[in-house]
Amino acid sequence: MRQKNTTFERGAVLILIAGCLWGSIGLFIRLMSDAGASAATISFLRMAFAFVILLVVTVIRSGISAFRVSKRVLFFSAMLGLVCHGVYNVFYSWAVVRIGVTVSAVLLNVAPVFTAILSAIFFHERVTSRKCMALFINVLGCVLAATGGQFTAASLSISGILFGVASGLCYALTAIFGKLAGEDSDPFVVSTYSYLFAALFLAVFLRPWETPITLTLPIVWLGFLYALIPTAIGYLFYYQGVQQIRESSKVPVIASMETVTAAILGVLVLGEKLTALHYLGIAVVMASIVLMQRNKSASDATIKDADAISTDCVRAPTKTDANL
Repeated sequence: MRQKNTTFERGAVLILIAGCLWGSIGLFIRLMSDAGASAATISFLRMAFAFVILLVVTVIRSGISAFRVSKRVLFFSAMLGLVCHGVYNVFYSWAVVRIGVTVSAVLLNVAPVFTAILSAIFFHERVTSRKCMALFINVLGCVLAATGGQFTAASLSISGILFGVASGLCYALTAIFGKLAGEDSDPFVVSTYSYLFAALFLAVFLRPWETPITLTLPIVWLGFLYALIPTAIGYLFYYQGVQQIRESSKVPVIASMETVTAAILGVLVLGEKLTALHYLGIAVVMASIVLMQRNKSASDATIKDADAISTDCVRAPTKTDANL
């Protein structure tokens, strides 16, 4: 039982780190945009550089033979790249154009709800009242942290809202596909393949070479760092963490540290001003993560009590194993 707790805690820490690294995404986009890069160029450079970085690292680390994977791993790696990186980028960009960055970020934060529903369908995870409470608190906290309670309803559009929700669904599928790829799959290999498919998709769909812009040295360097820090390194932590957490529905809640980090970086680096509601949202997000962790501890305690009782009786392997 202690081993299970340790594994969950290690997985949660890895996902927390990933969320913190993802919090710098907005900063890199802002810097690259100010340097003259278009949204299409930014997205493509991110995926292309991330693929090259991880390809080199994985070959040095494990050799070229590491890329000989099963059809299952290859398929779900492709789905991660096409849906969770490629289609997600397109939908989110379209949402930002139609309804703005703030509202798009709010709609993206419905991802934990989608993940909880999909986890119940694919992995038969229980949707407890405490988990529902943590999900609700998390979404509320993300909305407050992203908006400070300020909305501009006049800028809303039906198509923009639909694209924003669709981007949240694509993001939610990251935990599902990462889990379906298999706990024994190498996160380095899965990440490398996913970035390859994402770069190919974005190259065909966005055609970044048609964008009338010259790739300056600052843009290239920022693109490289964007691919290295929140992308390659961030998703390596994330995939390793996902493999160590049994309940996928908890993953996006833990990863919501991204919203907190983004708000903090906005203040420290970009000089953005936060209101009391922003800070309240950050505190609520942190509370939801703690609540989700407590949910895990309570669940483990229940299982431990059941195991203690079963040792005094005739062991029923099937039922005990199912409870575990």
